[in-house]
Amino acid sequence: MKKYLLLPILLIASTIYAQVPENVLRYSFFPQNGTARNLAIGGAMGSLGGDINANFVNPAGLGNYKTGEFVITPGFYFNNNNTNFRDTKLKSNKSNFTLTGPIGIVYGASNRYKPNNSQAISLAVTQTANYNNRIQYSGYNNYSSYSEQFAEQVIQGLNKGSVEDVLNDPQYAYGASPALYTYLVDTFSGNNVKAMPEFVLASGKALFQQNTIETKGGLYEIALGYAMNKNDKLMIGGGIGIPIVNYHSTTTFRESDTSADVNNNFSYFNYIDNFSTKGVGLNAKFGIIFKPTEYIRLGFAVHSPSYMFTVKDKRNIDLEVNSENYKGVRNVSSNVFTKGSPGESNYSLLTPWKVMVSGSYVFREIENVKKQKGFVTADIEYVRHSASSFYSANQNPEAGEKDYYKSLNQVIRDQYKGAFNFRVGGELKFNVIMARLGFAYYTNPYKEAVLKANKMLLSGGLGYRNKGFFIDLTYVHAFTKDVNFPYRLQDKDNTFANIKNQRGNIVASVGFKF
Repeated sequence: MKKYLLLPILLIASTIYAQVPENVLRYSFFPQNGTARNLAIGGAMGSLGGDINANFVNPAGLGNYKTGEFVITPGFYFNNNNTNFRDTKLKSNKSNFTLTGPIGIVYGASNRYKPNNSQAISLAVTQTANYNNRIQYSGYNNYSSYSEQFAEQVIQGLNKGSVEDVLNDPQYAYGASPALYTYLVDTFSGNNVKAMPEFVLASGKALFQQNTIETKGGLYEIALGYAMNKNDKLMIGGGIGIPIVNYHSTTTFRESDTSADVNNNFSYFNYIDNFSTKGVGLNAKFGIIFKPTEYIRLGFAVHSPSYMFTVKDKRNIDLEVNSENYKGVRNVSSNVFTKGSPGESNYSLLTPWKVMVSGSYVFREIENVKKQKGFVTADIEYVRHSASSFYSANQNPEAGEKDYYKSLNQVIRDQYKGAFNFRVGGELKFNVIMARLGFAYYTNPYKEAVLKANKMLLSGGLGYRNKGFFIDLTYVHAFTKDVNFPYRLQDKDNTFANIKNQRGNIVASVGFKF
């Protein structure tokens, strides 16, 4: 239990605009993706290069290329979630096939007169984050009701007008208006506003709450990278990325009376929220790799924030309520209050910046690759999650819209912090066969100590390279801890579910050199 410190304006404004603070993690709290080779060594590619995934980690790594290469990376995910909500545990799972890693081409060429100097250019596309998942949790709650947030919205609406004004105002279309229409929330003598489940709680009984969250889509990026290699000692590179987000979620929340009383004016309600986000943006990456000796490589990279200059959210909800003898079964869609079409919100988004330092030790670094024995490598990355910001996409935003985004950004700064991520891996070479292992750990982005979140990845794989053809196969097992708030109230501590996710990822990269 914790008090979620939302400013009052966020409660009412979130019915107009779809953004909530945890949306920022959708763009920053995910593990490094890549080719099968990259994933097998824990994603620790910052000082190595020689892999098309350098486009998305440290573009300087493209400087290792002196010939051309084409690569494609399909994968298969399977999720297993274990949740704990108010001491009730539940399991859920979801699997899917995807073109998970980079698909693209690299063209490198060395200087005819200075063979140790070279340049390379690359064009690639990858799935940066995979949103396909299914989370379920349920439990008994004798403390609060999901519907109380709607009652709070009704109270704020009545402070400005009448019940009819609330029903006719599109800003309440996803909470207060449907709740009033279905009598999930009603006004009583003395203008007292109550949600019907509150009477169940007041009688000392519990509510049974169930939440199912289905998410689809991903965060993708198209990257154009360039690097130059000076005497096989210093590589400098940069790139431009075009991030593309395509996200959809369906959240189904059900709350029901656990008492045997059929005359307490509440039996159940179902609230279904369909939400989608689509957007495109721009970012830049810069990096260097320096080889002070033949065996040591040092890397440094900076990722600028992604400026998502055009993001569009769409939302519609359906609410069904059974208030028994009070008003019976009633249902309504948010489209009734938004002139028959889904609600839309257009805005801009700035994601966090990243800084990465890397190091590698290469065993027997010589030109004859058949005599190279392998390497160990590590990355340390810093991500400032609290630097994420939302902005209005309107040239002349209304005062309420400006206040909303200002408040939302302040909550983000209060809720999140900067976090370090660690990746380490290694490879052993046996002529044309390679064996790889890796480990990665992504630390907690939340400021509040009670909110526990992290990601840990264990990986291993094999590779084959011969006569310009290569194929890599990797398995990654990810352990993720996170939290999910089904709803938030102003006057009570907010309950949340603890989520433990295990995601398996089988990835193959196939390519050839030319």
